[in-house]
Amino acid sequence: MIHSLQLRSDTLLEIGTFLVRRWSGKEAITLSIKDQKEIQTKLRENKVIMFPLDRYHGTDFQKYRQFRVALWYESMRIRHSNKILSNDHAFGFILNTLDTRRIETIGRTYWQGMDEEIIFNYGFSWLYRPLLNSLYGHSRIVEGFAQYFLLGDIKGDIQSSAFEKIQRAVKIAGEAVNEAVKNECGTDWLEKKVSEIIRVLEIDPLLTIPVSFPKITSGIAMSEKDFMKTLSKISKYRESDFGEQDPTKIIEGRQVLDEYKVLLEEAKRSENKGLVTEVVGISIPILTNVDETRIYDMDLINNLKAKFKEWKSGWKEQHVHAGDEFDQETYMEGHTPFITDKKIAIKTRIFILLDHSSSIAEEETQYKKATLALCEVLDFLKVKFSVYAFNTEQKQVTCWLIKPENLQWNNAAAKRLAQIKANGSTPLAEVYNLLLSTVRSKKPDIFLTLTDGEPSDPDAVRSVMKDFKFLGIKMVAIGVGPNTSGAITIANNLKHLGYERTLAVSRLNEIPKRVLNVLGTD
Repeated sequence: MIHSLQLRSDTLLEIGTFLVRRWSGKEAITLSIKDQKEIQTKLRENKVIMFPLDRYHGTDFQKYRQFRVALWYESMRIRHSNKILSNDHAFGFILNTLDTRRIETIGRTYWQGMDEEIIFNYGFSWLYRPLLNSLYGHSRIVEGFAQYFLLGDIKGDIQSSAFEKIQRAVKIAGEAVNEAVKNECGTDWLEKKVSEIIRVLEIDPLLTIPVSFPKITSGIAMSEKDFMKTLSKISKYRESDFGEQDPTKIIEGRQVLDEYKVLLEEAKRSENKGLVTEVVGISIPILTNVDETRIYDMDLINNLKAKFKEWKSGWKEQHVHAGDEFDQETYMEGHTPFITDKKIAIKTRIFILLDHSSSIAEEETQYKKATLALCEVLDFLKVKFSVYAFNTEQKQVTCWLIKPENLQWNNAAAKRLAQIKANGSTPLAEVYNLLLSTVRSKKPDIFLTLTDGEPSDPDAVRSVMKDFKFLGIKMVAIGVGPNTSGAITIANNLKHLGYERTLAVSRLNEIPKRVLNVLGTD
């Protein structure tokens, strides 16, 4: 049965990244998945951090639906909010609660297909919410406000005087959100209304809110019949907002089911596709919850994409002595006056090897930022490339497959790169021998090595270099040094090893430009 299958973490990251960028309208957003206290959206950093699926309850399909709706809400926050406060204190918790309803209302106007999914998610939210009589102090009244405002009812018992405060506060909150939506007011405007709600609830704005989601009290198992009752109740509570909803249709989730099936099939097909290596010594990093966003330098990536956008289009404007279009301004300046477009073809296939020996440890993050930016731009330019890295694991030299040529660069590949640790020496000859059979079968045009050190056995490198040249592969090396003179020294040493071309780099952010200029165009 399809619900018993599971999504691969890299597949979830890939579809999640696509959805958050599509829904938010921002291509710079990065997504990561971590097991932490709460979902986080960091507006200034263009970053969303989600729960893994196993933090949710229900079938695998139901977990995916909850993940998907939660991601939609974060996308709407990115698109329509300019501030997200911490939920740890009452003031921020209440503002975020109001803003959730505001961005939901706005988002539903142009993502109308989300209605059933939102109600479905509210069904699980009701199950996750704590019983009010299980909470202590004033946090009980704040939780009661959130439940009544978002879900239309409260769970458990509360004093009648406290419930009256909740009802008055919810009325003020509802009117504030309606006015904000009607007059296109944002989070800052709503923030001014929070103090009024706090006064009505008679609480301290700095009151600690000890709430962690998602969680089902006492680990109670939920039957489909019970969940159907919950959905019916939620649908009734929110009927004035969503109209009449059919709980049977909601629980089936047909709109998302086809998408989910495609993802499962893709995950099944790509389980080993392109990521299988039969060569002893070449390994595939096991995806972990490492935060790959720390090695994303969006300014560098975007600047590089802008610089090489002509390569992306396939045409480059140039001035010639004769052509179809005359440029008067250029003529007046004394330059070649005619303009023509030259067709650019990027046919070069490149094999990249990254040195992750211990000598790069101090600059490891910057080194990874530069190489990730290179991969992002190569992917942007639709260049065929593969990426490997080497280091020492448990006193054993290991070559890691980061990205094979036949798969696109994605978040999963970035995670594989992020988790390679700088460790060990520089046994280039040994690594080259490990890769020789792979390179022989793929036959790239250029084999590029990025290294910052002298190889352990220079004579062995010279020997194996002949095997690569015999295959017709252009061997290129970039020497990475701490300063200009150091980089030049490393590059000169590499030149004596038999590379056809060596380059020196002292500023790590120059690596992508140097590599891109190595690519052959005609």
